[in-house]
Amino acid sequence: MTDIDLKLYKERHLIENFFGKLKEFKRTTMRSDKTDCSFSAMIYAVAAIINAR
Repeated sequence: MTDIDLKLYKERHLIENFFGKLKEFKRTTMRSDKTDCSFSAMIYAVAAIINAR
């Protein structure tokens, strides 16, 4: 069995869960045609909604 860095594994798991929740908001993931600034703002808005749940 290999040694696993549990702290790194936990952080990676949280990030993967966040992107899974982010994909629930189709409008955010389909905004590739907009500017970087508006895309970033949408990510922050969705993150606030996810955090408020």
